[in-house]
Amino acid sequence: MNYVNLGRSGLRVSRLCLGAFGFGSPAWQPWVLDETRSRPIIRRALELGVNFFDTADMYSGGKSEAVLGRALRDFARREEVVICTKAFHPTGPSVNEGGLSRRHLFNAINRSLGMLGTDYVDVYQIHRLDQSVPMEETLEALHDIVKSGKARYIAASNMLAWQFAKALYLQDRKGWARFIAMQNQYNLVYREEEREMLPLCRAEGIGYTPYSPLARGFLAGRGDFVGAGDTARARHDSYIAKFHSEAPDAAIRREVNETAVRLGTTPAKVSLAWLWHQPGITAPVVGASGLAHVEDAVAAMDIRLSGEDLARLQHHYQPRGVLLHL
Repeated sequence: MNYVNLGRSGLRVSRLCLGAFGFGSPAWQPWVLDETRSRPIIRRALELGVNFFDTADMYSGGKSEAVLGRALRDFARREEVVICTKAFHPTGPSVNEGGLSRRHLFNAINRSLGMLGTDYVDVYQIHRLDQSVPMEETLEALHDIVKSGKARYIAASNMLAWQFAKALYLQDRKGWARFIAMQNQYNLVYREEEREMLPLCRAEGIGYTPYSPLARGFLAGRGDFVGAGDTARARHDSYIAKFHSEAPDAAIRREVNETAVRLGTTPAKVSLAWLWHQPGITAPVVGASGLAHVEDAVAAMDIRLSGEDLARLQHHYQPRGVLLHL
């Protein structure tokens, strides 16, 4: 396993981040694993050198944090792991139990720490930009959370480049804790991040940890059927058909499959390997529903794609609308 700094910070993370979206309760989403099935995956990731784990307070209504926290306490020392969680979505029924107000952020970080069973998180991330709250209120609250010791660093997710640039400007101007990482969707069938966000992150020394590196399982599938994949999530996630139903997506997936056959590997490994060949990528956030998924993701780091391979994989891409959860 290789380790790199997350942005310009001194925080060292594995080049692969294990996402905990799929750990918690199948009552929340049918592809989600319960605690008994989740723990061996987390343990295997640790054995393979993964030290970076990503969750959120809304995953399985907080059960994801609890499952991840218990597993990490049982299988690793706190000093060995980097835990990232997120806030924005409602954590209760009242009007103040969601968003990025100062009140909710302070309540949310306390709730997450309790669920995770830890005194601090390494990275506290805003899951969305709350455009109903002044940005200054959110950023100052995040700064105060860092100063309180409840989070070591802060990061952002699901933002447009101009919004992120404004946030960085305000943080620098006010002397507040600065975002060290950005987490937007980025994969072979969604590359709009290459226009502005990725260049901005490289220029500002921001780490980039893309989510949905396999397009919700679409890029892990075989064949031409658009909207389908070979994973449990691919068979149940309605967003796949919504996000990946264009003809160019099918052509890209065919190219991924052909490349996988030529290299003697799998479509999932090819798709992940492509990400590590892109400038500015720190650590893709990869979900897993079995031990093989973690092992394959780690193995994909060793795949070397030629210039011709990269050109073929990127040839069919066409510009598209923004797919972020804004």
